[in-house]
Amino acid sequence: MYNMSKMKLLDLFKEALSTFFQNETKNILSDVSERNLCARLAYYLEALFSKYDLSGYYADSEYNRKQQGQVKTILDDKLTVVSVTCDVIVHSRGEKIEQDNLIAIEMKKSNRPQSEKESDRDRLKALTKDSYDGIWSYDGKTHPEHVCGYSLGFYIEIDKNDRKYFFETYHKGNKVNEWVENF
Repeated sequence: MYNMSKMKLLDLFKEALSTFFQNETKNILSDVSERNLCARLAYYLEALFSKYDLSGYYADSEYNRKQQGQVKTILDDKLTVVSVTCDVIVHSRGEKIEQDNLIAIEMKKSNRPQSEKESDRDRLKALTKDSYDGIWSYDGKTHPEHVCGYSLGFYIEIDKNDRKYFFETYHKGNKVNEWVENF
């Protein structure tokens, strides 16, 4: 079974993010849409896949499908089914059931409402859970009903005025780290 280490995924993410900020500062300062920034970050992630031995994986922006074309769903903290579209995901598009979901990323500009920021954080908590009911069906053919099991989740908040970004890392449904850097 293939198992991508959390440190290797973190290294991949940090390298892509560094390149993103080196190359996209003008875009950020000109206040382009969040969707554009997320698509650019996905591009830099995917450009590093061969270096990190990730053949068969994709970096997709605004991807909202799971097996057989169904809309991706998660369970919120009240166990209500919610459709989900994450800003950027690194995954195998269902082709590698044993480790399909690697990285989930949510990005926000600092001037967005706090409720949107909290919604993104809640989504990362849900996406990085191992499962919703403590049961993971692994027979080599069956995907879980709701999307989960991302190895790592990242929340990025960009403050173009102060030229800083705020960062949070999520693992197994919990925030495990945060920091601030300049760009």
